Amino acid sequence: MIENRQFQQLRVVVVGQGYVGLPLAVRAAEVGHKVIGFDVDAQRVKRLVLGESYVEDIPHARLAPLLSTGAYRPTLDSSDCADFDVAIVTVPTPLRDGVPDLSHVEDAARMLGRHLRRGATVVLESTTYPGTTEEVFGPLLEHASGLTAGHDFHIGYSPERIDPGNSTWKLENTPKVISGIDDASKEAVRRFYGSLVDTVVPVASCKEAELTKLLENTFRHVNIALANELAIFAHELDIDVWAAINAASTKPFGFMRFAPGPGVGGHCLPIDPSYLSWRVQRTLGRNFRFVELANDVNNHMPDYVVRRLVEGLNERRKSLNGSRILLLGLAYKANTGDARETPAARIAELLTDMGAEVQAADPHVTDDAHPRAAGLENLQRVEVTPDGLAAADAVVLLAEHDAFDYPLITAHAPYILDCRHRLAGAHVDSL
Repeated sequence: MIENRQFQQLRVVVVGQGYVGLPLAVRAAEVGHKVIGFDVDAQRVKRLVLGESYVEDIPHARLAPLLSTGAYRPTLDSSDCADFDVAIVTVPTPLRDGVPDLSHVEDAARMLGRHLRRGATVVLESTTYPGTTEEVFGPLLEHASGLTAGHDFHIGYSPERIDPGNSTWKLENTPKVISGIDDASKEAVRRFYGSLVDTVVPVASCKEAELTKLLENTFRHVNIALANELAIFAHELDIDVWAAINAASTKPFGFMRFAPGPGVGGHCLPIDPSYLSWRVQRTLGRNFRFVELANDVNNHMPDYVVRRLVEGLNERRKSLNGSRILLLGLAYKANTGDARETPAARIAELLTDMGAEVQAADPHVTDDAHPRAAGLENLQRVEVTPDGLAAADAVVLLAEHDAFDYPLITAHAPYILDCRHRLAGAHVDSL
């Protein structure tokens, strides 16, 4: 049987150096582990080797000392992953035509399996459906290594809880849910994460940990959909939905504030609940109606934004076709450059298809942002200036970055569709 090891000065491999993997690798290196950051993206690794971070939560200054001492080493070469004590997999798990795509997880398992040795610990962090760790990830590790999970090596699941741009809740002070396929694996995983974070929350099984992540995001997804649909109906009923939300938020119990917006983005909300829905359908042959309804509402919010914009222009005797539309905010959330699955891309596409001249401004989403967001590559980018605002037939606020000069926007834009309830004035329509 495996011996439990003390997790001090361990050789740690983090597979995937994106919004989840890079902060994890940096944190592990800062507390004293020797960390290999593996990624298959050559450009990403090149930038990391040069000390350039593309993740806003990790400034360049945090990379420099770790690189100089060798505590953290980014690499493209899988042979650098050999002899690890702990390996963490944080690769993407996208949907392909509504079906979970675990190809990156499978590739990571095969690669790590070739370097797996007795006594090591492997943890999956990528969001996925319940059962993946034990039914897919573990068997691939066993097949590639010739070893047996639980007997020769530890294996567990720990859902990531990274919130890009959140200055209050970071990796180290956010409670970390952990699990293992047996008690020894759970303890090994607990000890490792205990060296990184303030609070570790063990659960009984990997399936429970996998479901925990999906529950967290499905909860948000469903409640945002409720707020979005309520906003649509409240507008048609001539009721200020924002005033109602603010009033309801004064209740100190039994209510949690969720606000409407132009749609959902990031890896989590547009994708994670569908993993749960897919699993329920495939295993039980039943529909997860709450998830499917939330998907329908949230996925169509970009269409609703465009419809409201058409209405607003019509009231001003203007046609969308030929109008200049300035979009403010391309990221899916405020104060971050994360544009994954951003609703701004769909809104820009719809407006362009309808004949509008579309421009966009976002101080956080830069041309070299990583990962690049599909649908934004050819969008005309501009700065927010008085002349540019005045020349636009409509300005649409999609992400309420603090960096935007809101008094300037209000003063110079002739018509504003505010999807975040940040602005006020006779020429401002709120979603």
